[in-house]
Amino acid sequence: MAVYRSVRNLDWTMILVALALAGLGILQIYSATIDTAWRSAWWKQVLFLCAGFVLMWIMARIDYHNMLGHVPALYAASLGLLMLTPLVGSLVWGSKRWIPLGFGFKFQPSEFVKLVIVLLVARYLAELRSDRLEGRDLLKLGLLVGIPCGLVAMQPDLGTSLTYVPVLLAGLFFGGIRWQHVLVIAAVAALLMPVGWFMLKDYQKARLETFLDPMRDPMGKGYQVIQSKIAVGAGGIWGRGVTRGSQTQLRFLPVAHTDFLISAFAEEHGFVGILVVFGLYFLLLMQIAQNAQAAPDRAGMFICMGVCSLLLFHLLVNAGMAVGRMPVTGIPLPLMSYGGSSMLSVFMMLGLVNNVRLRRFAA
Repeated sequence: MAVYRSVRNLDWTMILVALALAGLGILQIYSATIDTAWRSAWWKQVLFLCAGFVLMWIMARIDYHNMLGHVPALYAASLGLLMLTPLVGSLVWGSKRWIPLGFGFKFQPSEFVKLVIVLLVARYLAELRSDRLEGRDLLKLGLLVGIPCGLVAMQPDLGTSLTYVPVLLAGLFFGGIRWQHVLVIAAVAALLMPVGWFMLKDYQKARLETFLDPMRDPMGKGYQVIQSKIAVGAGGIWGRGVTRGSQTQLRFLPVAHTDFLISAFAEEHGFVGILVVFGLYFLLLMQIAQNAQAAPDRAGMFICMGVCSLLLFHLLVNAGMAVGRMPVTGIPLPLMSYGGSSMLSVFMMLGLVNNVRLRRFAA
C-alpha cells in the first residue's frame, strides 16, 4: 500500500513531460545519425532513458534528509573522482572528461557532481536558519562550489564547470543575499575577467572571438555556428521532415546528435516543432518550481530551485549557442542531446524533486 501511495503521489506531469522530451530527442538522434558511425546511438539513448527512469525512482524513494546528512562524504567522493578523471580518463576532443567502463560505455563524473552541488548548497543554506546571508557564508559556500568548478575546468571542461554556478546563484538569491554583496561580487568579477581571459586555453579564446564574429573564420572556428544558424533558418515554419534536413543529412552540421541537436531538430521540425519543445521545457521548469513552492522545508525548496536553475541554464546556453547568441561550450540540451551521463544525472535530479514532493505525503 505504501509503494502504491508513493507511485500515485509522484509528479506525473513532470515525469511525462520529461519522457516526451527524451522521446523527441531519441527521434532526432536517430535522424541525425542514420547511415553514420553513430547510427547505434539512438538505441543506446533508449537504454540510458530506461536506466534513468529506474534511478529517478530510487532517488525519489530515499529520504532527501538522509542524503543531506551524507553530503560531506558525497562531496569528498566527488572531489576524488574529479581528481582521478585526468589520470585514468580517455582523451576525447582534447579533454579527459570520461572514465571508460567497457563495452563502448563511458562515465562522466562531472555530470553526477551536479547532484552533489545541489545537495551541498541546500544543506548549507538550510542549516543557517536565517533569512539573510553574511559575507563569511558567501565565501564559504563560494569556496565549496568553486573547488569542483576548478577541477572540472582543468580537464578542461569549462562548459560543465559553469553549470555548477547557477545552483550557487539560485541558492544565494533565495537564501537572502544582500544587495551590497551583489555589488561587491559584480565588481570583483569585473576585475577578474582580464585574469580569466589569460587562463583560458587557446581554443576557448578562439570560441569567444568566434562568438563575437563567426565570419572572421567561416571555414574554421566559425564553421559550427554558421552551419547551425543555416540549419535553424532552413527549417522554416513546419520543417523539412524527419531525415530530410539538408544541413543535417549532408553532414554540414557538426555533432548534430549532441551539442547541436536543437539545430538539427529546428531544421527538420521547423518553428512549430521548436515551439512545442520550448513549451515542454517551460512546463517542466514550472512543475519543478511548483514543487519548490510546496516543499515541506527550506532544504527541499533549495533542492528544487537548484535543479530548476541548472536545467534552465542548460537550456538557455544550448539554445543560445545554436543561434549564435552564446559561445560554443559543449553544454548538452537536457533530456534530448545524446549522452548517458547527462541523461542519468537529469533523471536523478528529477528524482530529487519527486523526493521533496513525496515528503509532503509522508505519514
